[in-house]
Amino acid sequence: MPGRLTNPAALSICAGFSGVPRTPFQEEIEMSRICELTGKGRQVGHNVSHANNKTKRTFLPNLQNVSLISDALGRQVKLRVSTAGLRSVEHVGGLDNWLAKTSDDKLSLKARRLKREIAKKTAETAAA
Repeated sequence: MPGRLTNPAALSICAGFSGVPRTPFQEEIEMSRICELTGKGRQVGHNVSHANNKTKRTFLPNLQNVSLISDALGRQVKLRVSTAGLRSVEHVGGLDNWLAKTSDDKLSLKARRLKREIAKKTAETAAA
């Protein structure tokens, strides 16, 4: 069979290669069009002409880079949030309350880490 690797050293080198080079912490590096707090992402639909011709298009959320203040941590946190998500955070009473009430499956990795950090800090202040 041509192209087959028979050298054991070459097999061990290629065993961990998945075809796509990955960098450490790639989840944090990738810039996706998803709100970090609500999980709102792009939607697919059609442009419809007057003649009722349909062409594919995407509807993107209105994402903004914002600095939200955490009361428990006492510092600013930079997040990429949709404007609807920002209104929801303000309605609930701030970032700390939003993260406490939101399930982890909607949150980004950065927001989940922040949620754990805030929970740890509030537990420390409650114990003291």
